[in-house]
Amino acid sequence: MNRAVRAIRALLPARDDYRELRTSWRRDLLAGVTVGIAALPLALGFGISSGAGAAAGLITAIVAGVIAAVFGGSNVQVSGPTGAMVVVLAPIVAAHGMGAVAIVSLLAGVIVLIAGVSRLGRAVSFIPWPVIEGFTLGIAVIIFLQQVPALTGPATHGGSHTNVLVAAFEALATADLGYLLWALGAVLIVAVCMVFLPRLHPAIPGSLIGVIVVTVVALAVTNPLAVIGALPASLPAPSLPSLDLAVLSSLLLPALTVAALAAIESLLSARVAASLADTGPYDPDRELVGQGLASIGSGLFGGMPATGAIARTAVNVRAGARTRLAAVTHALVLLLVVVAVAGPVGTIPLAALSGVLMV
Repeated sequence: MNRAVRAIRALLPARDDYRELRTSWRRDLLAGVTVGIAALPLALGFGISSGAGAAAGLITAIVAGVIAAVFGGSNVQVSGPTGAMVVVLAPIVAAHGMGAVAIVSLLAGVIVLIAGVSRLGRAVSFIPWPVIEGFTLGIAVIIFLQQVPALTGPATHGGSHTNVLVAAFEALATADLGYLLWALGAVLIVAVCMVFLPRLHPAIPGSLIGVIVVTVVALAVTNPLAVIGALPASLPAPSLPSLDLAVLSSLLLPALTVAALAAIESLLSARVAASLADTGPYDPDRELVGQGLASIGSGLFGGMPATGAIARTAVNVRAGARTRLAAVTHALVLLLVVVAVAGPVGTIPLAALSGVLMV
């Protein structure tokens, strides 16, 4: 009995999670603000690319970001929507509609949670690094191709084919040349900002500055570029999506795929984060529990499945984060964006976000 209690306690938050907070809280807050700024265009872009919408991307980064930070197994992991998850979700949305995203998020979250409680977290250590590299490269190519329809005109956004290569060629074949030139100009501005501004100082958020520059130009000059559109000015109330046996059975296999991806990507990200700085060991089983709860929470608020995000986690570590306060702060920064500046964010051209994801 005592052994079972100790096993359960090991998977729950503890005071030791914040043992450095007394001396590191300033660095944690600064790191959280830095990551929140860097995460904004990614959360918006990944939400749109998945088909779930920009609001779903923001909700995921906020809700899942807090839950995974508190319950996860890493002190510095930052969680939210990721490129790998977008690649898996896009065909699910195409086949079952946007309503399926919340259901898949709930199902996948439960599966990952069970995996964590069952102590399956250490299995990721058996995956060879060449497999991980190939997997990551494949995701990069798919994300890049997914952006092509968004650059060729609103009518072709998303393409008419689930194969991203075919959809990209279809979009180019029917492209509106005038729109394409404007969109490529937006991508060029974002790319230049992302590549060159960090060389001046690593803390400069090149992606956000690029998006701001494109948005200001688009507001000042008449242009055909499509924009994000209206965003909610607050988080929606949590609710269970409508469930029935037929829907659950049709989404169980996609949910298993999402759960496997969420578990593997989160554990790999936490593993890499532990090697970047001495911020304490990570617990792979607790990480799965945290990510499972994060996806469940995200689904209840209408968001997407979440995973640990290696790019944002690396920014967090390099910005000086030592405790989970940094990841929580990142989510609160994004919540502030939703509450305070949802209107201006809605005027961001989609082509600017495509540029962020392409780079």
